[in-house]
Amino acid sequence: MSIVVPARNEEATIAAVVERSFQAFAQMGCSGEVLVVNDGSTDRTGEVLAKLQERFPALRVFTHRRGRGMTAALQTMFSASRGEIVILIPADMESDPLLDIPALVTKLEQDDLDVVAGWRQGRRDNKVLASKIYNFVMDRVANVHVHDGNWIKAMRREVVESFPPLRSDWHRFLLMIAVHNGFRLGEVPTVYRPRQAGSSKFGWERIPKSFLDVLVLKFLLTFSEAPMRFFGGLGLIALTISAAVFTYLVLLYVFAETQQRPVFIAAGVLAIIGVLLILVGFLAELIVAQGERITELEKRLAGRRESAE
Repeated sequence: MSIVVPARNEEATIAAVVERSFQAFAQMGCSGEVLVVNDGSTDRTGEVLAKLQERFPALRVFTHRRGRGMTAALQTMFSASRGEIVILIPADMESDPLLDIPALVTKLEQDDLDVVAGWRQGRRDNKVLASKIYNFVMDRVANVHVHDGNWIKAMRREVVESFPPLRSDWHRFLLMIAVHNGFRLGEVPTVYRPRQAGSSKFGWERIPKSFLDVLVLKFLLTFSEAPMRFFGGLGLIALTISAAVFTYLVLLYVFAETQQRPVFIAAGVLAIIGVLLILVGFLAELIVAQGERITELEKRLAGRRESAE
């Protein structure tokens, strides 16, 4: 089991998070590792983690010299984690690992799920409205039917391995990717705990960024494997409209002996755009095909390395 903890300027709480994570392992009668990314902290977070490593050999610390954000931190830890279950928790003790980790794992195993999301009960911070907007969009756009999609979560190894390379702020859309890939999703209530120290790293400015990110991710998930369906579809629509306009202009010229040159030029431009969109679709298909071949070669090389070891 692997617990991943992104941390930035959390010197007051990171020790409690790590200690209570290992206590959770002992309580459940299992072993595991805790991975922490020190994401460009400017306080004593790095020093605290160094001392914790002396006490806990299974604590693995990664350092980003500058703050690269939560998504980059998760990408680092997901790649390095080794557990069959990967659990994401914050470093600010808004989630108590000793209580929430067993709850997530129990729900995951009892209901035979692939992903379990925590659902904060009685939440009373200044991000409730932003969270409601986020969860509404996830429910309607991505079919993520949980109450608190951007909170703690437990995922099986195959879910983590199915994630594409994460970028931008895609850490908010892990459930969206998991649902798109066909994994079973559930949720479990957890106790709300207000932050006792430090400051939140997120604000209202994340809403427009998240909206753009969800549009990009939705497009990639829907059309990345078959881009011709998108570009070719738009191209066919443009050519159909152009053909209809040309037909109208021909009939208008034959029966009314009248020309509409601006409309003729617009229809011609639309036809050219349609052809270009179809050509872009062909190029995108070639890129996807090459990407799939590279991915397959990487898997074969990785398999050979493991066999050699």
